[in-house]
Amino acid sequence: MGETLTGKVAVVTGGSSGIGFATARALRDEGAEVFITGRRKDALDAAVAELGPAVTGVVCDVSVLSDLDAFYSIVRERSGRIDVLVANAGIGTAAPFGEVSAELIDSVFATNVKGTIFTLQQALPLLSANASVILTGSTATTRPNQGLEVYAASKAAVRNLARGWALSSREHGFRVNVVSPGGTRTPGLLELVPPEALKQAEGEVPLGRLAEPEEIAAVTTFLASDASSYVNGAELFADGGFAQV
Repeated sequence: MGETLTGKVAVVTGGSSGIGFATARALRDEGAEVFITGRRKDALDAAVAELGPAVTGVVCDVSVLSDLDAFYSIVRERSGRIDVLVANAGIGTAAPFGEVSAELIDSVFATNVKGTIFTLQQALPLLSANASVILTGSTATTRPNQGLEVYAASKAAVRNLARGWALSSREHGFRVNVVSPGGTRTPGLLELVPPEALKQAEGEVPLGRLAEPEEIAAVTTFLASDASSYVNGAELFADGGFAQV
């Protein structure tokens, strides 16, 4: 257990499982008080039970503004500020081109784009001076897979939101960066992609394997810490080289 975030208050959306859960655990281990959100109460309760008393879970759908308002009211009452904000909640739904529905587009963009926008915007009154805002992107922005074009487009929007928001850093007092994972062994990916496709994906990664959620969380923890105090508007890839070569 480290001390780089001792005394800090962190928020991680989509913290019930996968990368969000690993991130919440890593921030906790570095001394932060952590608030996590999730849409499913059972999964959220299980995550909090495993993470312990330094972590508070609140049921919240980031695409619903009233949910975000209620969540941030709890953060305000209990801690009064946010030092680290990880906008991680996201969904990926596959559909072959030619079979994409309006409902799929609305769902993916509501969570991944609208949700990211309002996760930060609603948090602005709570952000402390020099707060670190970290958005979860994806290598899909530069190497989109067939059937996941809508997801890739939503993550490209997230990358550009960070570029624009970085220009607001001086005015609002935060810095904002993006962590873009490659294929990561999360429950969401394992449910979405067949085993044979996962094996093929591993072969396309220069390191020869998919990432573990903890490896992505380590990059986010760096951006949350003072060690990255002059990093702003950047995209850090944690992809084993997949989108780099």
